[in-house]
Amino acid sequence: MGTKKKTGWAHRSLMLVLMIYLLLPLLATTIYAFAKDWQATVLPERWTLEWFSGMFQDIRFLDALWTSLYLCGISVAFSLVIMLPAVFIITVYLPKWETFMKGLVVLPYAVPGVVAAVGLIRAYSSGPINITGTAYILIGAYFIVILPYMYQGIRNSLLTVSAVELLNSAEMLGATRIKAFRSVVLPNIWPGVIISTLLSFSVLFGEFVLTNLLVGGHIQTIQVYLYQRVGESGHLASAIAISYFVFILLLSMILMKLGQKMNKGVQG
Repeated sequence: MGTKKKTGWAHRSLMLVLMIYLLLPLLATTIYAFAKDWQATVLPERWTLEWFSGMFQDIRFLDALWTSLYLCGISVAFSLVIMLPAVFIITVYLPKWETFMKGLVVLPYAVPGVVAAVGLIRAYSSGPINITGTAYILIGAYFIVILPYMYQGIRNSLLTVSAVELLNSAEMLGATRIKAFRSVVLPNIWPGVIISTLLSFSVLFGEFVLTNLLVGGHIQTIQVYLYQRVGESGHLASAIAISYFVFILLLSMILMKLGQKMNKGVQG
């Protein structure tokens, strides 16, 4: 009994230290974003909303935010439309191809962002397809970046709900394959698809290296905008970073709630 208490206390202490380590930089950034004068004191001498008001009054920030939203949204939607039926077909009908797909989807992890960006620029900067500096090359790069998240999330959802058995049962009851997928399999895997979509969107919304190298001089996203404003004011950069974090947090909570409701609806 005493050993269990000691083990539990050690785990709680470790978790507390880890939370402090992770949250302390965020707390310091938040305080700096609201600070007016902060020189020789532990806490700021004066507080202000000047940096946030200036940020939201800057049309460049709003344009950059909208650009990031629609580019990430289009990329995730494009990936979902391609990967959902592809992973379903491979998992259910072509399981022998899974080994090949597993090796293929981990390639984005093996190739550094700088190397990938340079390769894309060299490949698409000349010849009949010249799309460097455009949204098309960025969407294509984003598709590759989130490939592991979309593939693994959808595949795990299919395996968790036993998609093969569900599909066979639906077909035995007279449903066509397309109707069985749309009416039986898809509602059961939708919570997992939502999680994969959320994770992919969050990864893309924070991607900087590829974005800056591929379109940094032509299209200003929120990542490029933040990088450019860091040198102007640390307070303003902190305000942008905190707003960026809060936006991702709220979006994650909304999608998580949506996924839970859809999961309850399927179970009900």
